[in-house]
Amino acid sequence: MTSQINPNLINGAYPVAGQDNSTKGMRDNFTNIKTNFNYAASEISALQATVVTSGSSVVNDLAGALIYNAEIQNISAPAVNWGNQSGTVQINWAAGLYQTIIATGSVVLNFVADSYPAAGIYGQVKIKVTINNVAHTLRFPSLVTVNNQGIQGLDTSTNTITFAATGVYEFLFETSDNGATFIVVESNKRIQPFNNSSENLAASGAANLSLTTSYFSTVVPTTATLAAGVNGQVKVFALYADIGDSSLDNMVITVTNAGWKTSGTGTITFDTIGDACTLQYINAKWFCIGNNGCVFA
Repeated sequence: MTSQINPNLINGAYPVAGQDNSTKGMRDNFTNIKTNFNYAASEISALQATVVTSGSSVVNDLAGALIYNAEIQNISAPAVNWGNQSGTVQINWAAGLYQTIIATGSVVLNFVADSYPAAGIYGQVKIKVTINNVAHTLRFPSLVTVNNQGIQGLDTSTNTITFAATGVYEFLFETSDNGATFIVVESNKRIQPFNNSSENLAASGAANLSLTTSYFSTVVPTTATLAAGVNGQVKVFALYADIGDSSLDNMVITVTNAGWKTSGTGTITFDTIGDACTLQYINAKWFCIGNNGCVFA
């Protein structure tokens, strides 16, 4: 922006000392000084409204001005902590790029429409949700289109996630059309169906639903359990050592909502080293989608 202030309009040699001077010259100088002051006041006000400064008293609202060809370092963004929440939570995008919720019940996210970026401008907000009870669900706004690929436990008919395990979950929401459509990306990999996680399942133990694989060995007859999962969840079991070396030294896992039964529980028996199977939770039941030597009953 070129300044309108023109110092050349001021006659610095006027008035001349020791002689009579025309009052018109003084009036012209005063008029030009006043005009330049007005220009200065207007330009300074514009700078205070938009300039990036370190002054604590200035609010730097750039009003959507484009900043480009810049090298930037040590950047931070506001974080909003909603604390304990249940029911509908109003997410205001303009409040901060990172917002956190502790679910004390089922939560429904609602994005405040006035806070979306304008059409043609990309915007994002990351939501961290702490789930302390698997009975608590998380629902995305139903008015938006959600890319749900890879999100375990998401019922696309209601945009509701049922969690297989307690923990901290993060979701990144992105839009570039003023909130007409959204893409949601899971930021943490713990809820992926295949998450490179495993456990050594103890005798009489309950298989951990937040881990993909449970492996075990047998010395004496052993039992374990598998609880109900969430739709789309995958669970793998494997007998890696049969120390007792007898068909009686087996592992019998009792499965809730067994897909090979009309209703209720079923069992899977592992009695030889290498016995393994893969289950997937489909339509509220565990179905076997791969088997090597296991006996289902």
